[in-house]
Amino acid sequence: MKLQDMIGLTVYEVEEGNEIGKIVDCLLDSNWNITGIELESKSFFSGHVKVVAWEDIVAYGEDAVMIRSKDAIVKADTDHIPYTFLSGKNKLKDMQVLTASGTILGRISDVYFDQKLGNTIVALEISDGLVTDLIEGRKWLPCSHEMSIGENAVLVPAKSEERLQKAINIANG
Repeated sequence: MKLQDMIGLTVYEVEEGNEIGKIVDCLLDSNWNITGIELESKSFFSGHVKVVAWEDIVAYGEDAVMIRSKDAIVKADTDHIPYTFLSGKNKLKDMQVLTASGTILGRISDVYFDQKLGNTIVALEISDGLVTDLIEGRKWLPCSHEMSIGENAVLVPAKSEERLQKAINIANG
């Protein structure tokens, strides 16, 4: 599943079946794990966001995300969230992917995680620009423990360019 596919999903609590809101972002750590989800919030200028820890997610699918109860929703200080996918000061989306040997592979357009493996990110979807995406398609880079998230780029091992695989081309499905 892609993280972009989770964003926008409706969140329900299983105790009473009530709709809680929609997912606006996903939270990550430096070990390539999803640590939680961020829910929509009415206050735009607050330094806090509503989050649900990954452990409090009971189930998720292509249509909805189920959490234990309303009690799972907590306010988190945005300065204490290591990484987010879509927005915020430490967002992964559109971050440059750079090899240790100085080759730019492109920018992160999405990240993949395997539902069977839980919350571990298994691969990055990398875009090399709109024209290249349309002609060649986006690339898919399997994650490894040698990859690290820097302030301005994701650093990957020197041989990562050889590990790139073709992702599903958006234009031809």
